[in-house]
Amino acid sequence: MECNRAQQARFGRQSSLAPPERRENSRGFDDEVEVLPEGIDPRVRLMYLANEGDSEGIRELLDSGTDVNFKDVDGRTALHVAACQGRTDVVQLLLRRGADVNLEDRWGSTICILLADSSVKLANGRALLANCVFAQPFADAIFYKNHEVIKLLEEHGAKPPVAPMHVQNAREVPEYEIHPSELDFTKSVNITKVAVKLLGEELFTDEDKIKAFTDELALLQKIRHPNVVQFLGAVTQSSPMMIVTEYLPKGDLRAFLKRKGSLKPIIAVKLALDIARGMNYLHEHKPEAIIHRDLEPSNILRDDSGHLKVADFGVSKLLKVAKTVKEDKPVTCQDTSWRYVAPEVFKNEEYDTKVDVFSFALILQEVNPTPTPSLYSSCMIEGSPPFSTKQEIEVPKAYVQNERPPFRVSAKLYAHGLRELIEECWSQKPFMRPKFAQIIVKLEDIGNQLVHKRRWKVSLSLSLIFFLKLCILRALQCLNLESVLKLDRSNPSSHYSSCSSI
Repeated sequence: MECNRAQQARFGRQSSLAPPERRENSRGFDDEVEVLPEGIDPRVRLMYLANEGDSEGIRELLDSGTDVNFKDVDGRTALHVAACQGRTDVVQLLLRRGADVNLEDRWGSTICILLADSSVKLANGRALLANCVFAQPFADAIFYKNHEVIKLLEEHGAKPPVAPMHVQNAREVPEYEIHPSELDFTKSVNITKVAVKLLGEELFTDEDKIKAFTDELALLQKIRHPNVVQFLGAVTQSSPMMIVTEYLPKGDLRAFLKRKGSLKPIIAVKLALDIARGMNYLHEHKPEAIIHRDLEPSNILRDDSGHLKVADFGVSKLLKVAKTVKEDKPVTCQDTSWRYVAPEVFKNEEYDTKVDVFSFALILQEVNPTPTPSLYSSCMIEGSPPFSTKQEIEVPKAYVQNERPPFRVSAKLYAHGLRELIEECWSQKPFMRPKFAQIIVKLEDIGNQLVHKRRWKVSLSLSLIFFLKLCILRALQCLNLESVLKLDRSNPSSHYSSCSSI
């Protein structure tokens, strides 16, 4: 019983994969560890001595036949403990005596999340993210930034796990492949910035996440358009896997609208045309039309010139032979924003490209002039997201019941058929919604009318200014003539003299 209690004791720093609360409650390796009772299992004593850095005591235990790879109730070995604590001499000793560098503890073997921008250099010169956890106890050494231990473990065969898309033959490596060493995750200056989407190792067993990653990667290779984010390459032969795209420093449309609030119609139409052109390219893509299926302000990015680009194709679908698709399972609010999803998707029915048209309408028109701070300004004209006063799960239910966000701002902001276009785009019947090619034509016409109206106003203003100036000039001329006549009347001799000379 006493032995059991000791086997559950915590050895200073906890596993890098242990729950956060457990790591927070753990002691540092400089703290005192409770005195071990007499007669304790020598294997448990080995764990304590590894924590304390007692090389001599460890050597004696190993010489007496204690198993160097003994696991406690958490699946941790003496090497795990020493790697966490940064006990380089103990790590060397354990490795020489046959410790297994790749044993997993109870929390699994791998996870890779970019938590900071520091990096560590491995013995072969490759750069790894400092907080990327690869394989226990290698993971623990990297997590706690014990650099000397990292080198030792790598020299003894510790390697990151194989990525799901890894190929054996070098000739099969995709042409888009980027070596991780070419990506700098530090705060370096004077470098070309790129956007990186990471798939961490904790998701390597998640079939849905892997499929979403591979689908997005396959899709991005096919598309090139000024209003679609540009694909630059990917990391698929090592961990973590990454998709690398162009970096758009001005952020997404949601952030822009949060700063600006509702937009003037002429600006809203220009931005809407950017989105519509990008979406039209996707829908008309040959031989397979592309359904975005997650069109919302946070997935639309702004470039340096302020133009918009459609991004994030994680849940996109290709229309191959069939004209419709259906989700493998019902969509959840974790998969997408309910506020912009078409009713047929929410009902888990078959759908086509018209689901993107529905989402587009909601982006162009929004409700509630006094939105809540957390949802503020995700629209173009109204200044807030759809049904911002409703809980998100209630919004698609309203769409199914044929409810739509009301038009609350002045009717003049929806002039020249803009309101009618929005209502067509969010029609309850998908076949009634226009194609993006038709939307572009209508938006261009609306934009031209808005520009013409603006020019007419400017022209009218200039004409009025010119007329007023002319009136003032003539008034001044009249005043000057009247002054001359008065002067002539007051001096008749001058007039007589003039006549005589004639």
